Amino acid sequence: MSAALANQIIYQDKFIINHDIMHCTAEGVVGNHLYSGRALGISDPVDMIQLSPELKPLWPAIQAHYERVGLKFSREVLWNVDMKALGQHVGYQPSVFYYGPQQGLNWGDFAWLDTVEFINSKNNFALLAQELDVPIPLTIGFESVHEINDKTIAAIDFPCYLKAAISVAGVGIYRCADSTEFRQAMSRFDHDVPVQIQQEIISTTFLNMQYKAEHGKAIRLACSEQILDGFTHQGNKFPASYTPWEKVDPMAEWLVNKGIQGIFAFDVAVVETPEGPLFPAIECNPRFNGASYPTLIAQKLGIEQWQSRTYTTHYRDLDSLPIQALEYDARRGYGIILVNWGTILEGRLMILLAGTSSQMEDLDKELQSLLE
Repeated sequence: MSAALANQIIYQDKFIINHDIMHCTAEGVVGNHLYSGRALGISDPVDMIQLSPELKPLWPAIQAHYERVGLKFSREVLWNVDMKALGQHVGYQPSVFYYGPQQGLNWGDFAWLDTVEFINSKNNFALLAQELDVPIPLTIGFESVHEINDKTIAAIDFPCYLKAAISVAGVGIYRCADSTEFRQAMSRFDHDVPVQIQQEIISTTFLNMQYKAEHGKAIRLACSEQILDGFTHQGNKFPASYTPWEKVDPMAEWLVNKGIQGIFAFDVAVVETPEGPLFPAIECNPRFNGASYPTLIAQKLGIEQWQSRTYTTHYRDLDSLPIQALEYDARRGYGIILVNWGTILEGRLMILLAGTSSQMEDLDKELQSLLE
């Protein structure tokens, strides 16, 4: 072994990965206590990973699946999701879904914690966007909902959204068609909750623009397009129809300069106008997000065109899942890979589909038929 290769192995980053979301999720998300499993596909053999003990019966089957599709992953598993374990293994850097104060995480990186807490407020996001000339919808922030009075409501151009300044998984966000609906939405908040009123954006295309903080720089990771069923987010597809990186680069660079680490992303709308498309940024997610897992798996395998979709199924274990004939084959550049596999215990799966547009359409139809 050459000295250069030996050094590469010795100094390769190693992570202890805990992507449990129960510290930062909304109640009612189906199978949210099982989401730690989706980080397995983004792990490397040198890593250690924490998984919910409920996933242990699925372990042999997911190992076999990842081996067949050619995906390398960590086999060093701690069957618990106790955050305290993240600081108990020398030589491993912590990797978490969301690095926030409410998790009690503290490895001395206060700049990261402070930056996440700051930009996680939609009101702070809006103020920073104005400062950096990042386009956003017309937005008015309030330190508490009781600051909104009759005069404010009379001046609103409906429809609009009333949003909690800090929300999770869309909770605390209400579309208001008129003043009656607006007042009803107001009544759902405690009086001291910070909120914002935001102009409705008319768009059928929304982008997920991911960055990675690396060596003090904001690295463009991937721009994918959301797959929507009405207003419901079903998944993502890559590549996207637009990649307006220059619109959000200034905020990405600001966040990295302030100390944010790891992966973060922006939701950006595409608004078609006679003069050309506009790209208002809706919010920043200072963390991993649902698109991060298929993105990183695709990059590990060199997959250049993919979709991720969530399916419901009557199956409740991976062993009986009849998908082996559809599994990804690198020689063909076509097939499927399980991403969020632990949620099969609740009858749901997130799956990456790789191939041409027509091949992915065929895969989607076959999966719907097999899983229903």
